[in-house]
Amino acid sequence: MTALVRLRLAGFLRTGRAVAPLLAGLLALGVLYGGGRAQPAEAYGVSAVVLFPVLAWQTKLLLDVEPDVQRRLALVLAGAAREWVAGLLAALVAGLGTVAVALVFPWLVGGVTGQAEPGGPSVAAGVALGVWAHLLALPAAVALGALASRAVTGSAGYGVAVLALGAVGSLVLGLSASVAPWLAPPVLPVARATAAGPSPASVVLLTAWAVAWSATALAGYAWRRRARA
Repeated sequence: MTALVRLRLAGFLRTGRAVAPLLAGLLALGVLYGGGRAQPAEAYGVSAVVLFPVLAWQTKLLLDVEPDVQRRLALVLAGAAREWVAGLLAALVAGLGTVAVALVFPWLVGGVTGQAEPGGPSVAAGVALGVWAHLLALPAAVALGALASRAVTGSAGYGVAVLALGAVGSLVLGLSASVAPWLAPPVLPVARATAAGPSPASVVLLTAWAVAWSATALAGYAWRRRARA
């Protein structure tokens, strides 16, 4: 399992596929923080929304790096479940690296303030909320990227369509006036909660929502991979 994870990550890095999503993420964050300083909780909440499609795209690129023949060999040698899980773990590791960059970036460019507003959360609490927001967005983005991967869709065109529809749909369904917000991961609801200061109950609810959505999407990925095996 560990060897398969390392193999996926090595292929992702050596082929240069990791550069494009990293640059896209940095560009989006640069635009986000270019308007002046903000409180960490509010800034990080929006950052998680901005990075969601980037992380999903990064996952798709990582899973699509491996040639089809090599993937079939891994299926035979390691077993289907281990091959699927290794790819998802590699995507999570790569995503954690991108999230780490996103958490550090605003402090380097002066995009966040180090002084808390009167009556608002402390800087430490704001950073903690930001970490929470990004960690909730990451599994959902990995699940969406996995559903858009070539092993599931069968072609690059269908994969791009799934990725685009999933990313846009997650934002549209996440609007406060949405009639079916539960169909999308709680990316926008988490951003609104971090800006307003979430209660403990809302933190638990949003976390459970994100976990349930990601688990359902990953179950669909596993089912589709099994059907195409």
